[in-house]
Amino acid sequence: MSLGPALDWAGKQAAAKGFTGVTVACEPTGHRWRVLGQLAADRRMPSVCVQPMLTSWARRSEDLTFDKTDEKDAVLIARLTAQLRCYVPEPTDETWGRLRHLGARRAQLLVDSGRQVQQIRALLECVWPAALQTARHPFRSATWTAALTVVVDRDGGDLARTRRRGLARWENAVRREIIRRGGIRPCLRIVHAMFTALCDPAGALVKHAGLAPREKLSGTFIGRTKLTGQGRPGLRLAAWRTVWGAQRANPVYADRFTHLTTREHNKLTATQAQAVIAAAILRQLHAIVTTGKAWDPAIAAHGTRTTTMMPLAA
Repeated sequence: MSLGPALDWAGKQAAAKGFTGVTVACEPTGHRWRVLGQLAADRRMPSVCVQPMLTSWARRSEDLTFDKTDEKDAVLIARLTAQLRCYVPEPTDETWGRLRHLGARRAQLLVDSGRQVQQIRALLECVWPAALQTARHPFRSATWTAALTVVVDRDGGDLARTRRRGLARWENAVRREIIRRGGIRPCLRIVHAMFTALCDPAGALVKHAGLAPREKLSGTFIGRTKLTGQGRPGLRLAAWRTVWGAQRANPVYADRFTHLTTREHNKLTATQAQAVIAAAILRQLHAIVTTGKAWDPAIAAHGTRTTTMMPLAA
């Protein structure tokens, strides 16, 4: 039975029992409750709303369970309405509809912007993690955003090219980008930190994951080396999960794990050896992402590909 005939039937039943009218009560969830309110107004039936939180609490206090059915909720809503634990909703008009639309659009924009920030952060963690360390809140910094725009748009993401242009040209380019965006002047501390980070495209990746060892050396004192544990816990967790699979499926990592845990000099524990393998995987992942090439044992071992020069014939 649709809503209109159902309300007509309820009105007839109330008149047959001697009641003066029917009050329509519902939970304000979704958008169909507005349709129900409009149908009730067309039939001169008053309509009220009950907060879903009150219904949830009443459902728990009814029999100490979390069961939810339409029949049970209808009884609870009617009981709460009879106790006057309800309210009269605002009438549906153009202003309310426009505000509801703008609110839904704002929520959508917030979700989209958050998703884009997380995507950019994830990519930077793979190709240029040092850039994320240059500002306390990088994605909220106008200077950081302008500097990243200069690297990506002007130099095509080539960090070495940006470095070769020099600090002076780098500052001028960032300042022009800030002015183009409506700003006045950039934060030189972030500008200089970004320029320094141009020299560290991959070295900070392991540190960013919290897998870099923290040494303790002072004079003749040698303390125990531990992992920093700082950085991105999600990246560290992904590296740890990769180690468990690679250690069993990849013979190279299996042999390295065995070597690190069985060698006579500086023998490592199982956890330390796994941390070493995790750091190696992150470095190789960075090389694959930045170079756009498949895994190469020469690049994995030396960081660059060595070419063999053929001797010329005399």
